[in-house]
Amino acid sequence: MKPLRNVDRELTLFRARVVVASAMVVAACLVLFARLAWLQLVRHDDFQARAEQNRIALVPLAPGRGLIKDRNGSVVAKNYSAYTLEIDPRKVDNVEQAIAELSTVVEVQPRDRRRFNKLLEDTRRLEPVPIRTRLSDEEVARFAAQHYRFPGIELRARLFRQYPLGETAAHLLGYIGRVSAKDQERIDAFDDPGGYNGTEYIGKTGIESSYEQQLHGESGYEEVEITAGGRAVRTLSRTPPAPGNNLVLALDARLQAVAEKAFGDRRGALVAIEPSTGEVLALVSRPSFDPNLFVDGIDPPNWDALNNSADKPLLNRALRGTYPIGSTYKPFLALAALERGKLRPETTIYDPGYYLYAGHLFRDSGPPGGYGSVDLHRSLVVSSDVYYYMLASEMGVDAIHDAMQPWGFGQLTGIDLEGESAGVLPSSAWKERRFKQRWYGGETISIGIGQGYNAFTLLQLAHATATLANDGVAMRPHVVRAIEDPRTGSQVPVDPGPPQRLALRPENLAIVRSAMVDVNLTGTARDAFADAPYRVAGKTGTAQVIAMAANQKYDEKRIAERNRDHSLYIAFAPAEPGARPRIALAVLAENSGFGARAAAPIARQVLDFYLLGKEPSRPALPAAGEDLPDADEMQESETLRAVNQGGEARQDAPAPAATADPGSAP
Repeated sequence: MKPLRNVDRELTLFRARVVVASAMVVAACLVLFARLAWLQLVRHDDFQARAEQNRIALVPLAPGRGLIKDRNGSVVAKNYSAYTLEIDPRKVDNVEQAIAELSTVVEVQPRDRRRFNKLLEDTRRLEPVPIRTRLSDEEVARFAAQHYRFPGIELRARLFRQYPLGETAAHLLGYIGRVSAKDQERIDAFDDPGGYNGTEYIGKTGIESSYEQQLHGESGYEEVEITAGGRAVRTLSRTPPAPGNNLVLALDARLQAVAEKAFGDRRGALVAIEPSTGEVLALVSRPSFDPNLFVDGIDPPNWDALNNSADKPLLNRALRGTYPIGSTYKPFLALAALERGKLRPETTIYDPGYYLYAGHLFRDSGPPGGYGSVDLHRSLVVSSDVYYYMLASEMGVDAIHDAMQPWGFGQLTGIDLEGESAGVLPSSAWKERRFKQRWYGGETISIGIGQGYNAFTLLQLAHATATLANDGVAMRPHVVRAIEDPRTGSQVPVDPGPPQRLALRPENLAIVRSAMVDVNLTGTARDAFADAPYRVAGKTGTAQVIAMAANQKYDEKRIAERNRDHSLYIAFAPAEPGARPRIALAVLAENSGFGARAAAPIARQVLDFYLLGKEPSRPALPAAGEDLPDADEMQESETLRAVNQGGEARQDAPAPAATADPGSAP
């Protein structure tokens, strides 16, 4: 027989089980309700924000870059809208295959592929990279119809930078390019790096780089509702970007074009400044380049052609090139000697055509037998080297250094362009620091005619000339005249800073300026300024590039073209008594010989245009490979055939040992 069931015991067990189960259910519900309360009440704002982030994307909007205008209102850098095809490498499995398929719809040339590959290597954060830019309307329509076939490839409307003048003023304006890792470090150092969200381009050189933050503007944002797959559904709100400010330059674009044309296809540089304000009217470096090549990313063949050219078209010769300035140094040395009482204007010396120092002969390339009796006025008009050999020896290198430093030689001018070179204004202390050698007296001789260790930029020479024209008042050179609000058109002038007045006696200034006027009337530059309807104060100069042996006569026809002398000229005009000079300039024509032979004719065309509105019909110089005017026939007498005086100042090697030859100079 089966045992009888214990109903009470089973009931008690059942009730216990119900209580436990009920307790577990209640506990679970309490945990669930607590969790729900935590999520819905305590963490509500946080999760709502996350949900919105999943539903809404913030898309940065890059601002329109500010325009750049010249002093007359002509636009020299602008923007235009065009469509571009961009590949997002994160969304494309096989980029090469995608490009191959894309080329069946839209033409993709080999240069597009090369540029794409270069940008893909340089791009930051694997962002979309353009494969084609500036699509035509027909190409846009063809791709739009086939868009579904190309995931990860998008058609976008972009603003592109354009430089309407092409090569003209390229070194001054600079160019923009895609943001690199190095550029991102620069952006991170800005006061408001967040203002660059969505920005793909940044100024690389010139004005575009120096005034990057003024030109850039502030990024905007769009709130876009997206699907789970990331496709935009609609725009919920929009904060428009603030466009960058416009820049109004001191540059005269027409004068710049005339100055560049005057060089023809020869190498050189020119800087023109308004003396009373320091405004840079023209800044030329030849040869030049087309900045439009860099906007989308320059392709390798063009980059190689520019970067490997022997003519160095990417080098800003006016700002970064350093040169001995030859006899254009003489007016400043003459003023220094007058101010320090080292000579009197009427004092004469005898110029036999050479100068003997410690048994070493320094020759003058003037007429056989020299110029005879020479005073200060005539020394500048005929450019007697012997006069300045003696003067330099009398003053000494340290006194020359101290006198020339206030003019800005060997100093940064403070121009509002990045990358300016300081050059070298030598002194005994400088040589000791640089080469661990003492200074020898024979090295001072060639300093007096702008050679030796002297190495200055053309900007420094133009700045000093402008200061001379402005009665010794130095204004900081600057290329930007005003910053313009693109919405209101209001302009804020750029403050160049306080003027610096040099301690010069007016009578000494008048003596030197009078001689510089006669340089163009009866002196070395008379041919270049024959029949000029205005008066010009100027000085020619010739800078030696290679050293000549003691018994060797300079014959440019036997010297390689790139080893020939540089041609220089400085001037300011008008220079009539009581007139206020409107323009001061410095010109360098590389390897072109005497100053009156090449540099002065270039200056004549520039001054004719600026003062008279006369536009030249052809360059001032013949084409490269064609002969310049015969040097002997010009009877130019201001060159520097100093024995063993060496060429362009070198900063990377010491001078020849002067103990063996006290008269030698680098």
